Amino acid sequence: MDKNCISPDERSEKFLSKLQTRDIDVQACYQCGRCSSGCPIGDFFDLNVMEVVRLAAYGQEERLLHSHAIWLCAACETCATRCPNEIEIAGLMDVLRELALRKGIKPAEPRIPLFHQSFLGSVGRWGKAYEIGMIANYKVKSGDLMGDMKLGLNMFLKGKLKLVPHSIENKTEIKDIFSGKGKEYDR
Repeated sequence: MDKNCISPDERSEKFLSKLQTRDIDVQACYQCGRCSSGCPIGDFFDLNVMEVVRLAAYGQEERLLHSHAIWLCAACETCATRCPNEIEIAGLMDVLRELALRKGIKPAEPRIPLFHQSFLGSVGRWGKAYEIGMIANYKVKSGDLMGDMKLGLNMFLKGKLKLVPHSIENKTEIKDIFSGKGKEYDR
């Protein structure tokens, strides 16, 4: 079948029910285009934001999980702010990234999940982002050890990066979140 054709046979009801449990109402979209026109990095997407929402409404989970758009989304919320129906598009992108990782689908943008994992690992351990530890973890995983070295040094010299992580109160609550307590859904 032509990749531009959408078949009801490919509709994932399980995916649509997952979106519904997360209060992401993709069916409310009437394709006004405000989300796509406001996206600051939409020019780099393989699917524009409006197409992602429409494909989600059609239950095209597999097609979306292999797209570049879900990995390039910065979750800036511009799309959701502009949406007249208040569709949580950044939340949709989060769900899609999460599903792709859980299903073992190779990310279309391989370095972005590495950064995502480094960030979440830092928050899971320290309760907030510990920048130097997070970036060191990312650099080792990505193999790009020397990239951005000058920028990092300048930030350190200006006092923007701390050598020692700052602790927070109630770290146990953060650890509970990362342990999986209160999961909205399982795959």
